[in-house]
Amino acid sequence: MRTPTRLSAVVLAAVALAAGTLTGCGEKPQQDTAQAGVVRLGALVPLSGRNSPSGRAMVDAQQLAVREANEAGGVLGRRVELVVEDDACDPGTAVVAANKLIARDITVSVGGYCSSATVPTLRIFRDAGIPMLIPLSNSAELLQPKYDSVFLVCGTVYAEAEFAVKAMERLGGRRLAVVHDGTSFPLSLAEATVDAARAAGGVDFGGVFELSQGAPRYTRVAEQVRDSGADSIYFTGYYAEANRLIIDLRDAGFTGKIMVGDGAVDGPLLENLTAQQSRDVFGTTFLVPEFMPALAEWSTRFTAAVGHAPGPATPEAYDAVKLALDAIRRAGSLNRDAVRRAIAGTTQLPLLSGDPRFNPDGTRAKPTFLLLAVRDNRFTYVSSNETP
Repeated sequence: MRTPTRLSAVVLAAVALAAGTLTGCGEKPQQDTAQAGVVRLGALVPLSGRNSPSGRAMVDAQQLAVREANEAGGVLGRRVELVVEDDACDPGTAVVAANKLIARDITVSVGGYCSSATVPTLRIFRDAGIPMLIPLSNSAELLQPKYDSVFLVCGTVYAEAEFAVKAMERLGGRRLAVVHDGTSFPLSLAEATVDAARAAGGVDFGGVFELSQGAPRYTRVAEQVRDSGADSIYFTGYYAEANRLIIDLRDAGFTGKIMVGDGAVDGPLLENLTAQQSRDVFGTTFLVPEFMPALAEWSTRFTAAVGHAPGPATPEAYDAVKLALDAIRRAGSLNRDAVRRAIAGTTQLPLLSGDPRFNPDGTRAKPTFLLLAVRDNRFTYVSSNETP
């Protein structure tokens, strides 16, 4: 049994607020028929706070998919519209924002970056009958309700943890310390990493440590990790904390390998790091167009449309829209249950992220993970689970 997270109380309170004051007596919101000629998709992403760069990148990718669909004639003769709300990677903010999307009569939710903000919206969208195609959130908590309307476009924490442990072993790691921030996705990935390492049997543990999101320094945690005797660290949180942790680890004298999970592999991770601090820093992540020749044509389209190259979080966000619109076409209507069934039954659709099929539990059948290394203050490709 997995240990409960401190998110649980927040989730319960947020869902109670939504049920009692925003939707009222368990009734589904009335559909907006003022614009019957529009297909609306809803995107909850962080547009404020430390993770806002990723949220803005996701919206850029999704708007590109919407623009391309409209240029091709829309869907079922209707224009497609992306309705965007800021969840700030905060559970309470996400609950309020989710209800705003429901009030706009969206057919599918295509948002989700921070799992801590996505988890409390599961029940809200479920009660409204709205299927969820979640681009980046991948905490184990997303699967716990066992909703048949939740689909994870990226790989799960279990698959990423297994990939990370194998990568650590290939890099020569023998004693591993895991650091998380106590929130949904980082804690889930940390627990999954411990399980994967124990199953593999090739790595000893220096311990599991928790830091606080947003703290100015992590000196105490850095010293604990150093004193644990670990030669490798896996930090499962986000890039703002990862950046500060790397600095504090090096200041504390830790000279081993530092690996971060997909929530931290982005440009802000490397800000203000010296060459010595960024030495032997690695990351496990989802698709990064820069390192994937198969995405070159799409990257060119993205750059021409948006004005900058696509980064992490963009392919999955684009694919979430493509999956939603394809399902609506095959359903032949905006009936949400028909669309949900169409998503679950997707077998053939060209996607940036590969095989479009989902497992019965809503996880992606064949997710792709990359291992990156930092060289000259930028990420470089090392390997993937498909091409070692």
